[in-house]
Amino acid sequence: MPNPRIEPLKKVLAIDPHDDVAWFGLGKAYMDDGDFEEAANALRQCVTVKPTYSAAYFALAQSLQTLHRFDECRTIIETGIEVSTKNGDVMVTRNLEALKNTLPS
Repeated sequence: MPNPRIEPLKKVLAIDPHDDVAWFGLGKAYMDDGDFEEAANALRQCVTVKPTYSAAYFALAQSLQTLHRFDECRTIIETGIEVSTKNGDVMVTRNLEALKNTLPS
């Protein structure tokens, strides 16, 4: 059964496609469902709408790692580290660095 948060978030985004929190929530809901392709799409939209959303870079990188899209994942991690460092989001920076170290070379 699909995550019950998905449809309400889609309705919010139909009204306001620039709602970064709804895009992030939708991405996380898809991740919870194991639909990492849709999660990556929603999270990519989240960072497009709000390029300073540190946590969205981490979730997007996790989704891309799960999809074995390692080159794209590395790019997102690097951007995410820049953004989270600039924002002072130490935990997100650490999480991104840890994820980077788990990627195959």
